[in-house]
Amino acid sequence: MKRLAPVFILIAGTLWGIMGIFVRTLGTYGFTSIQIASMRIIGGAVLFAVITAVTDREKLKICVKDMVWFLGMGIGSILMFTVCYFTTMSISSLSVAAILLYTAPVMVMLMSLVLFHEKMTGKKFAALIMAFAGCVLVSGLGGDMRLSAGALGLGLLSGFGYGLYSILGTYVLKKYNPLTVTTYAFLCGGVGALLVCKPGDIIGKISAAQDRGRLVLLIFLTAFVTAVLPYLFYTIGLSYVKASSASIMASVEPVVATFAGVVVFHEDMTPASMTGILLVIAAITVLNLPAGKRKAEAV
Repeated sequence: MKRLAPVFILIAGTLWGIMGIFVRTLGTYGFTSIQIASMRIIGGAVLFAVITAVTDREKLKICVKDMVWFLGMGIGSILMFTVCYFTTMSISSLSVAAILLYTAPVMVMLMSLVLFHEKMTGKKFAALIMAFAGCVLVSGLGGDMRLSAGALGLGLLSGFGYGLYSILGTYVLKKYNPLTVTTYAFLCGGVGALLVCKPGDIIGKISAAQDRGRLVLLIFLTAFVTAVLPYLFYTIGLSYVKASSASIMASVEPVVATFAGVVVFHEDMTPASMTGILLVIAAITVLNLPAGKRKAEAV
């Protein structure tokens, strides 16, 4: 399982990378970005609860005092990161939003140095620089780079919230099964999402849709493919991979998003984005190179 952990994280990043396909399609039904994010989280919470209850109800048992960790993961990470990221995209350019979101690996590495006493190795530092530079290029740096204080603040919060999942997850995975962790994180995030998404308006839009069955299926797939599967894979991988390394490997997400844009929406593949893709791939490769005999290091 430890050998498969990096693969699980890459699968998670890949599934997150195709999220834009679902988001754009749901947007055609008149849902706001916050409503789309909330449906994804609430749907994920319901699916995780059902899966856990059916497969092993024992995994629903937790210590009440640990609920603070799940609240942090659900509201402080999943909900905050998604809402802040989507809002940043609405008040700034997509490139700015993506660049600020992918400050997450930097934040995770810095927090890991302090909280987990992880060592800053040359391999990690090189991978971090390559991954961040690759994300900058993939996001399409250039053109409109106007940045308001609000966009900067929300963008950095999205990166912090994105990285916080890895940090808090490292703590609770010492005590709970990955399925338990993701279930309660999404249940907490789902409760928070209900407070900001105007559920009555969502129900009204679903009821008014002419192809209601197709829309309900799309909402289900959005929750299952871009929330349940990737978060479960990522959390399992996080059980065996250090938080800082996992965050860098998940940087495959913008690479996949770029390819999805080219294939599905016929967006242009620029030399800069291609260079960025190669840098992210190089970062993941460097991070997973075997360590030397004297300085063996777990990934």
